[in-house]
Amino acid sequence: MDAQGHGRADDIDPADQWVLNPRTGEYELRLSPSAPRPPVPGQRGAGRGRPPRERAPGTRRGADDREGRRRDVPSQRGRRNGPEEPPGRRGRRPEPQAKKGAKGRRVLLWTGGSMALVLLAACTGGYFYLKHLEGNVSATDVGDAGKSNFSKDEAFNILIIGTDKRTGAGNEGYGDKGSAGHADTTILLHVSEDRSNATALSIPRDLIVDIPDCPTKQADDSTQVIPGSQGVRFNRSLGESGRDPGCTMRTVKENTGIPVDHFMMADFNAVKTLTSAVGGVKVCLQHAVNDEKSKLNLPEGESTVQGEQALAFVRTRHAFGNQGDLDRIKVQQQFLASLMRQMSSGDTLTSPTKLVKLAEAATKALTVDTAIRKVGTLKDVALELKKVPTKNISFTTVPVKDNPAETIKATVVLDESKAPQLFDTIANDVSLTAVKQKKKQEAAAVAARLKGAKSAPSEVRVRILNGGAPAGSAQETLAWLQTEQGVDKSENLGNAPARLARTTLEYAPGQADQARRLADILGLSGSAMKPGESVTNSQGLPTMTLTLGKDFKGAGVKLNVPQKAPDVDKSTADKVQCAG
Repeated sequence: MDAQGHGRADDIDPADQWVLNPRTGEYELRLSPSAPRPPVPGQRGAGRGRPPRERAPGTRRGADDREGRRRDVPSQRGRRNGPEEPPGRRGRRPEPQAKKGAKGRRVLLWTGGSMALVLLAACTGGYFYLKHLEGNVSATDVGDAGKSNFSKDEAFNILIIGTDKRTGAGNEGYGDKGSAGHADTTILLHVSEDRSNATALSIPRDLIVDIPDCPTKQADDSTQVIPGSQGVRFNRSLGESGRDPGCTMRTVKENTGIPVDHFMMADFNAVKTLTSAVGGVKVCLQHAVNDEKSKLNLPEGESTVQGEQALAFVRTRHAFGNQGDLDRIKVQQQFLASLMRQMSSGDTLTSPTKLVKLAEAATKALTVDTAIRKVGTLKDVALELKKVPTKNISFTTVPVKDNPAETIKATVVLDESKAPQLFDTIANDVSLTAVKQKKKQEAAAVAARLKGAKSAPSEVRVRILNGGAPAGSAQETLAWLQTEQGVDKSENLGNAPARLARTTLEYAPGQADQARRLADILGLSGSAMKPGESVTNSQGLPTMTLTLGKDFKGAGVKLNVPQKAPDVDKSTADKVQCAG
């Protein structure tokens, strides 16, 4: 209920009555005391603002209210303040009317995680995603390209896509006005399972990739498979030939090995409307810029940009570095980090009025996959992202080098000396930042499990279960261990009772020697070794339990994961940087 609904508006914006509860991260309605007002006959609780025992004319003494006080009950039901109802209408329930501010209240109800969701604003530089109403948000069914639901108990990957589609007033004047909406700016946001860190990986639009065949939902609910393309620019994974965001998700997985769970997409208009809604974003320049192509004109040092100027800032690429897309990506990352700092330190989070404006701007510019379209799901995403400290949010770019097949350098290819390690780091939920001293202590403890004597393969007893690997993996591993590794005291127990993200080896204290031998054969890290209770095999003998997880790469393929971040260029959201 809003303030007007209580007869206490006092010319106060209903949004200002909502207060952030720091314990829950949710907004709650808290009404300030108002001056006494005349009773409103027929309104519940009438008479609470008068001195004790005072009753309005025409009322009688009623029953106790919920707090034990006596309340006045109107002697004539159905009467209202204002003009008397026409004959024949007295005593009838009035026609229901929409309450003022109802839309704003629905938005405010879910904005507790808004600061963290600023990470999701990445189209052409930076979009702030606030909680929104489902009715404002467009959704695309991407089929099995992503997950069918959102889990609060797992690490998750969201692909942020900024299209170059010129929709919205004032955007038709930009170049390529007929664009179908390519993947102009793309960031893969990985949020760790323990919510201690996150990595925002920028994918260059001019990266040469293979685009796989893409099953795409049509307007009549049929599915059309759009043929893939080999050796083309990454930005063609969206828009061309009817490719949807699901195709971009498939392309990311195909070329990086990192699965994408969900996507969020916005266009040019979002930068302008969102930066205006927050009152502008601070940016820093190493030198003055006057770019005729993007229309960016800013002095050296710090400035605040919004609307058209903000869009010009994140689009310009002729004013920085080598005037290429890679330097523009760095500028966009700096812009996004600045927006995050502003949201976390300013008064936006504690101003419901500003949050309403942001919600209106963001939801009208956003498209998501159907799995996260519901308000409750998006609220969960927001609150999970809110847990990540800005100092542990890393920005980096896919390691690339100039395309050797080109004389005039226009595209890039993966740097095979760095990119695979970075992809594995993200896929295996390893942070690019030094998160906590506790992590180092835990790493030292698990590393110690690998040190010590190792049993002969023939002495290793293990039972194998499939806990998330492809079908048949347990039998495949069993055959490989017995025929090629000499671990003949092994058996296949079929499927595990639960699915695991990572392969684990459980063993009793007396089986440490066997565990170290099997870990060496499989390439298991110390963190995959789990000391536990003793169990027996089908012959009643003590045995270990190997559970193959989603990270299983096939029999004979080592499972070692990187224990530290690769040496790549990166920045964090808490640091101020100047573009130049």
